[in-house]
Amino acid sequence: MTAPTSSGAPHSETPTTLVRDDGFHPAETPEGALVIPGDTRTEALPDPGAAPLVIVTFASFSDGRGFTLARALRARGFTGRLRARGPLIADQYAMARRSGFDEVEIPAEIAQRQPQAHWLYRADWQAHDYRRRFGA
Repeated sequence: MTAPTSSGAPHSETPTTLVRDDGFHPAETPEGALVIPGDTRTEALPDPGAAPLVIVTFASFSDGRGFTLARALRARGFTGRLRARGPLIADQYAMARRSGFDEVEIPAEIAQRQPQAHWLYRADWQAHDYRRRFGA
């Protein structure tokens, strides 16, 4: 497990794209953002305090532990901006939003393979919640 970091510096030299419900945006990380590795145990989550942004990193699209961390942060009362960072795919956007993320930061090569239209198709994530169909 890697320790959380507070950073305003770029996270890597690889260009990234920020995905929100309204499409693609340039990815910027504000000074003082708290970066939490996706392998952090929920009981070891740091207090985000006044961080302007909390970023949970994903090592791969097949590792869903970051979704659990987002849910745990929201359950603990965190109401600030929450970003998933890593090689997620468009099909995971709805899950990211439902688990508490406000946005997803993806590598440029994923944005090229899955253009904005693929992500916008999933931006109506609230309308397709399976629990609505069952009256939950």
